[in-house]
Amino acid sequence: MAYRENGNRNGKGTDGRNIKGMREKQGFEGGGKRYDSFRYDGGNPSGKEKRNENRNRNSYTGRNRTENRNAEEYRTKKAFRAENTEKEPDKELSADNYILTGRNPIREALKTNRDLEKLLVQKGDLSGSAMEIVKTAKERRIMIQVVEKSRLDEIAPRHQGLIAFASAFRYSTVEEILKNAADRNEDPFLILLDGITDPHNLGAIIRSAECTGVHGIIVPQHRSVGLTPAAVKASAGAVEYLPIARVTNMNRTIEELQKKNIWVYALTMNGTDYEEVSFAGGTAVVIGAEGDGISKLTEEKCDVSVSLPMKGHLDSLNASVAAGVIMYRIMSARKKV
Repeated sequence: MAYRENGNRNGKGTDGRNIKGMREKQGFEGGGKRYDSFRYDGGNPSGKEKRNENRNRNSYTGRNRTENRNAEEYRTKKAFRAENTEKEPDKELSADNYILTGRNPIREALKTNRDLEKLLVQKGDLSGSAMEIVKTAKERRIMIQVVEKSRLDEIAPRHQGLIAFASAFRYSTVEEILKNAADRNEDPFLILLDGITDPHNLGAIIRSAECTGVHGIIVPQHRSVGLTPAAVKASAGAVEYLPIARVTNMNRTIEELQKKNIWVYALTMNGTDYEEVSFAGGTAVVIGAEGDGISKLTEEKCDVSVSLPMKGHLDSLNASVAAGVIMYRIMSARKKV
């Protein structure tokens, strides 16, 4: 664990830092009588009364038949609409819209600097434009995977040896995220994700981050899920309001943030209780994947390790749930400063 020398957040020494440079900021049937209440209990009704009774009965049952028929038609139409709604695909976020096959579409995507998640390349010798595409992808640090032809055939029949997966949303930059905080006249509040591979977890974290005042999320370019259609959909629209930056080296990014006086916390199993940390000033929290957690080197780069209090038999939470808990804790702490 790397502790910095320039200050203690809360002045109580709970973060293990020097106090000298302490920062300053911190039915109808229920609505009326039923027909049975109009029947006679004894005696024979007169002719006029019997005719009135029959007329009332016919009128009542006829209205019921009409209401029942209308209700049945309504239920049928409603069921039909519901069935169509469930089966209707989400065309805008369909994964097929973000799969680029063939050399020309991929080359044009690279020329226009479109964000690509990864490039699949058929195993074997490359020639001509394929070599040029792979070279450009390497220069842009796009993840490249060499796979068998059968793998490409499963995705698209006419691939020409190359398939690219485009991002479902445009990435931002760390500089834009910090500018976002400055424009709001607030200390930066960032979330760094280390090794999150589940798109639904990423989407849920984006959604919680937008609700808790986070200025931006930073994800690594490799060994982590990006802005795939599934992740964007799981964010429930939050990705429209929260910038997401993708970096090639998370540890170097942490160092750059620390130079800007942003304290970096690692969310781990054996850190300081988060109730004892003030989270004042510029704050960035690193959240690792379920199971593996934060990489050892990345944790060592952080200023302080913090933990969530656990009381049950299990010793960990889902990554997106843990992220939500710590984000709300930070939001609450920053309100008191």
